[in-house]
Amino acid sequence: MKNTKELRTWLDDMNLDHPLVVAGPCSAETEEQVLKIAHELKDSDVNYFRAGIWKPRTRPGNFEGVGALGLKWLQKVKAETGMKTATEVANANHVKLALEHDIDLLWIGARSTVSPFIVQEIADALNGTDKIVLVKNPVNPDLALWLGGIERLYTANIKNLGVIHRGFSTYEKTRYRNIPEWQIAIELQNRFPDLPLICDPSHITGNREMIFDVSQTALDLNFDGLMIETHFDPDNAWSDAAQQVTPDSLKQIMEDLRIRKTTDTEADYRAELTNLRTQINVADNQLIGILGKRMKVSDKIGELKKDKNVAILQSRRWNEILGNMILEGESKGLSEEFVLRMFKAIHQESINHQKKIINS
Repeated sequence: MKNTKELRTWLDDMNLDHPLVVAGPCSAETEEQVLKIAHELKDSDVNYFRAGIWKPRTRPGNFEGVGALGLKWLQKVKAETGMKTATEVANANHVKLALEHDIDLLWIGARSTVSPFIVQEIADALNGTDKIVLVKNPVNPDLALWLGGIERLYTANIKNLGVIHRGFSTYEKTRYRNIPEWQIAIELQNRFPDLPLICDPSHITGNREMIFDVSQTALDLNFDGLMIETHFDPDNAWSDAAQQVTPDSLKQIMEDLRIRKTTDTEADYRAELTNLRTQINVADNQLIGILGKRMKVSDKIGELKKDKNVAILQSRRWNEILGNMILEGESKGLSEEFVLRMFKAIHQESINHQKKIINS
């Protein structure tokens, strides 16, 4: 995609004075539920009303959506509230039905993005459409795979494109349902600054109490909008109950979010500085996480050395690490002095961990 400026046209044409907002229930459950939520969101910042019609679940047996029937409910939403509609599509038949029911925005889910075969099938079915098509990041943290999905759609002459960052799966337990890995979205922004970027804090957090903070981080990183799951009775939702907010809560979130306006040179500076500092905060959190993982490995090494009665300090191994890291640091623009100080501190902490285990 050599020229992506044309991809922003659909967003720029909306001329919004706030971030783009896509909101509605995780799943369309009943016609009454869909219409009730839609009417409660009618007089808000919501630009697109979303509802999952086909809901592929991780394991069978859970609620997997009402199917094509729900598309008629979305048509009623548009007729009664004037809001544009959005839903997920996972194959060519979904695309056909969604287009027949004049759904305004379609997105490709994380489980679909992982498969070039599925994305190509959807791209072929959408060829030349003027509908807005958003691509969620793949489940795994693979920027090339994410970009590959976008390129397949772009090649199919679909110009109203954008992406959704919904976080990435991990086998490790964290406070997030899907870890943000913000640096991947930042790298995508750096490569294609004109590609509209939407954050899905509902799937990143899996917890309605964290949605505001993640939304604010996204806006501080210059995201263009938010996709937030909304339900009038979240605790009794048929899917993803913990991560949905009420319409009133959504309105409060939008009111409380700090939206930067770049109207003069000073404001431009503050906006850029906030963006860069947010990137530093993200990187710092990742550093702490990586160091924590490293020390857990050191603990295991300490247990092994204790079991085999081996000395903690292995000078040959330590000198080898230092030499490699100095060279690696130079390639990243880091001075030898800095790398030495940093890794000596890391090595000392590792020794402390192992000493505690051996002496226990």
